[in-house]
Amino acid sequence: MRVGVIVFPGSNCDHDAYHVASHVLGLQTDFIWHKETRLPPVDLVIIPGGFSYGDYLRAGAVARFSPIMTRVVRFAREGGLVLGICNGFQVLCECGLLPGALLRNDSVRFACKWMTVRTENTRSPFTHGLKQGRILRIPIAHGEGNYFASDADLEALEDSGRVAFRYCSPQGEITREANPNGSANNIAGILNAAGNVLGMMPHPERAAEPALGSADGALIFQSVTATRTWSAQGGTGRVHEFQRNA
Repeated sequence: MRVGVIVFPGSNCDHDAYHVASHVLGLQTDFIWHKETRLPPVDLVIIPGGFSYGDYLRAGAVARFSPIMTRVVRFAREGGLVLGICNGFQVLCECGLLPGALLRNDSVRFACKWMTVRTENTRSPFTHGLKQGRILRIPIAHGEGNYFASDADLEALEDSGRVAFRYCSPQGEITREANPNGSANNIAGILNAAGNVLGMMPHPERAAEPALGSADGALIFQSVTATRTWSAQGGTGRVHEFQRNA
């Protein structure tokens, strides 16, 4: 598998994502500058965390218009795998690959701490290596992580099982106290209709080695790399397939 990590002005988790993909998992990994107009031959695109373009206007709003995002959107719509982490999740919502938006935390304060999230979906390339209900210990670091969507979009996400992760107590209970930012339905991560795009606010790349305090985040990356063939019924009725490169 070959991985591409998008780099925007203001990205600050690009090297973390690169480290996990290249040094922890041993995958061929390339940085891709935001001004590029084409993608190299990659299987997975990671849009990392940070403050792309200084979060001017709102988080992810300017990055959505970077030249490379035109290619990333096309790549995703053709079935390519895309993982957006924190600011990357915000960018994916801004460019329309995922529904909803990330608002200011309800505390109106930046939140940076370890959280526990519960695995809600095990039918995507990013989660098929996890067990239903598996609790992961992964940190957050965001000021705008309050997931918001219309009632119709939330109903569609819930009914189709596209909520990938929810904030929970260490025992796996979905409570208001376990919600660090006010996200609707304690949502920490969601999938697109086809299942090949995941956006999540917690940082799995910061919890991918025991020395960091948790290696739970590595399970998400390992799930993707273990994917050989995957298909899901897309929203357009097409069957999308992913074939891992030999």
